[in-house]
Amino acid sequence: MKFNPNLKIGQILTNNQIGKLFKSTIYMGMRRSLETNTLVLVSDHTKLYEDRWEGNVFHYTGMGKNGPQSLSFHQNKTLAESNTNGVDVYLFEVLKPQEYIFIGQVVLVGEPYQEEQFGEDKKLRTVWVFPLKLVNDKKPIKIPKKLIEIKEKEREKLARKLSNEELNLRAKNARRKAINRTVTTKNYERNPFVTEYAKRWAKGICQLCEKPAPYRNKRDEPHLHTHHIDWLSLGGEDSIYNTVALCPNCHDKMHVLDLKKDVMKLKEVLARHFRENINQYKKALS
Repeated sequence: MKFNPNLKIGQILTNNQIGKLFKSTIYMGMRRSLETNTLVLVSDHTKLYEDRWEGNVFHYTGMGKNGPQSLSFHQNKTLAESNTNGVDVYLFEVLKPQEYIFIGQVVLVGEPYQEEQFGEDKKLRTVWVFPLKLVNDKKPIKIPKKLIEIKEKEREKLARKLSNEELNLRAKNARRKAINRTVTTKNYERNPFVTEYAKRWAKGICQLCEKPAPYRNKRDEPHLHTHHIDWLSLGGEDSIYNTVALCPNCHDKMHVLDLKKDVMKLKEVLARHFRENINQYKKALS
């Protein structure tokens, strides 16, 4: 008899409830249950993994925390063969610690592909990514914007804990395409490594008016906003090559006026920064 979890889309469970319902482990992101003939996928966005929605397709990173992943390794193989092996696949997302949102039953809609991501050992490695869609081509549920904001704050906390060396590596290797998912209002999810990188190299100085940040936040850091010179809503990259740090007044000015002279100045600030980086690298090698 086919297993029916009897869950409502959007229902929030605890980790232990998932284990009891699906008769599975509670300790991994990919949880195979022989008893219910299911594979539960948990995508925890409060950690440094890079699962993402692109339209109606969810790109899920495979199993293996360090080193290059193998497609034949444990549940990677199960998921890769899920359209023919009879195993039903269910997806949960974590946007707030300890809250597992049931997204629904999913199916593989394309060939797994490889890309580079960082492992838990902070080393860049090759992973397998699985493109998934909800069954019957359903659209993903609309997530309350408040939950997305909580998730972004959790990831920003993680980014702030990184050393300059690790942050530079992660920011420079970040995907340039902004994550666009359906929420109660349209939302572009910023990469926290790119955001933190821009703020650190600004060193508390607005990159447009060139004045110090007007005040310091509760963490005693200069309060600056990050700004995408070419707006994400118009196709701009979410990358360190398109992101600057501005005081609140200049950030507001850019979104109200977006003057060509200001855009050109900010692009020159970025270009100069990366020219200096290259020169420093050459000196280090000589």
